[in-house]
Amino acid sequence: MTSLLNEAVEAHGGLARWNGITGLEAELSITGAIWHVKSKPDFFKSVTLRAATQKQHVVLSPVGASGRHTVFQDDTLALKTAAGEVLERRKNPESSYVDQTLQTPWDDLHGAFFATSALWTYFTAPFLYTYPGFRTEEVEPRHENGEVWRGLQVTFPEHVRSHTRHQTSYFGPDGLLRRHDYTVDLLGGATGANYALDFKDFDGIKVPTKRRIWAYDENRDKVPEPLLVAVDVLSLRFT
Repeated sequence: MTSLLNEAVEAHGGLARWNGITGLEAELSITGAIWHVKSKPDFFKSVTLRAATQKQHVVLSPVGASGRHTVFQDDTLALKTAAGEVLERRKNPESSYVDQTLQTPWDDLHGAFFATSALWTYFTAPFLYTYPGFRTEEVEPRHENGEVWRGLQVTFPEHVRSHTRHQTSYFGPDGLLRRHDYTVDLLGGATGANYALDFKDFDGIKVPTKRRIWAYDENRDKVPEPLLVAVDVLSLRFT
């Protein structure tokens, strides 16, 4: 573990506390321009995320209609009824985005998988970066908002689904996440500058209760319009 990763993990609550956690449940509001582009405005304006923390098992509800939810595990996304009946199943869901353009409308499972893979990364980082198969390296810092943010480049193992394999997290002088940069494979390599805001302590773990995501340009500066995605945590508990 790099010294930066160690400092970040400690600032967010420490591995001892994190390793005692097996799951989480969060009430979320997810909005932003990307959902309008993909013909899914307000699709996730009020959703519940239930996830394991030590493996990528994620349940998102509702999806589409009341009572319907998706379950992602073992590289398979399933859309289910409240009673657990499988309505649709996609193995290797990334393959369903092939040949799409930015303007291609998404169906319910496209939207659900995009949100699922992103949110699991958001809620488990930076502890996620200590898991087997992850590689980290400290890189050039950013100077932003009057602070120096140290950069950590992270290479994801292939079995973990996220925006892309190579991502960079920036941490402030207090060790807390300030910004998380990536490109999005499912959107043809679109850029994302993900700002982590309004940290609160939940069961000993510090979590940003707001995330605001914009594109970034060739200089890695934020493109201020449009706001692509906004994630607000309305409630959160770890188990």
